[in-house]
Amino acid sequence: MGDDDQRARRPRRADARRNEGALLDAAAAVFVTSGVEAPVRDIAARAGVGTATIYRHFPTRADLIIAVYRHQVEACAEAGPELLASCPTPYTALARWIDLFVDFLVTKHGLAGVLQSDDAGFQNLHAYFVDRLVPVCTRLLDAATEAGEIRTGLTALELMRGVGNLCIGAERSVGYDARRLVEVLVAGLRRTD
Repeated sequence: MGDDDQRARRPRRADARRNEGALLDAAAAVFVTSGVEAPVRDIAARAGVGTATIYRHFPTRADLIIAVYRHQVEACAEAGPELLASCPTPYTALARWIDLFVDFLVTKHGLAGVLQSDDAGFQNLHAYFVDRLVPVCTRLLDAATEAGEIRTGLTALELMRGVGNLCIGAERSVGYDARRLVEVLVAGLRRTD
């Protein structure tokens, strides 16, 4: 077995994982504000690294976008239980989680454009997204329903699709505030009786 094979099988150091996470967080923030075509130098500046560091880890823009996509899916998945534990009510946890989900969707819609030529790759990522996030949203909805805070009968997939539909094209439409409309949608979940 060669040195490259041994390195590939060895788990990465915790600081390397943290550094990559910080780089992906910076890229996600830039993508949310400037789109997935934002200059790599902007991402590097936000992450506090050189552009060569980004290219060393992510040789193509698609590699970087896919890594950000997976990183955001994991962050959303992990945030659900954390928000349920730390927020004053399950409804508040759901609303904050939906806010994170909106940030993720901005990157996801950009990813669709980048991966147009690779339909299978995008379908695999979409399945990953559904498998990881629908159960988290379901848990949040169930908790808010059990607490009597929201209306019953809405599935996680329906809510997530509704949010997604409100976010489509937001980056191309001047004056369109998807986040405000999502807030109205989430407020509409509240029980009024």
